[in-house]
Amino acid sequence: MLGLGGLVPAVAMADTAKSIVCQTIEAGSDCSTNPKDSSSLPSVIRAVVNILSYLVGVVSVIMVMIAGFKYVTAGGDSNKVSSAKNTLIYAIVGIVIVAASQTIVKFVLSKV
Repeated sequence: MLGLGGLVPAVAMADTAKSIVCQTIEAGSDCSTNPKDSSSLPSVIRAVVNILSYLVGVVSVIMVMIAGFKYVTAGGDSNKVSSAKNTLIYAIVGIVIVAASQTIVKFVLSKV
């Protein structure tokens, strides 16, 4: 089943939920090399930290956009400008904390 004159292959579907989980834990992995790795504690911790990091990253980017909108619409009011700057600072601190936590978790899991 090829579309566009045979140029675009049909979409491949994942076989099982296990293969989807394995691909999210380790990109490109189908868990055939070592099925025990997908359920080991370091792999679960890595997956949870990655998911939480993505969520916090998205929230931080949204907060940066909100801070920019607040700053643009402040109209010279010093209280609104101060509020926008604080929002921006807290969003950037959040991004730095997530980056540091990713580094720490990867370092600890590499030693396990």
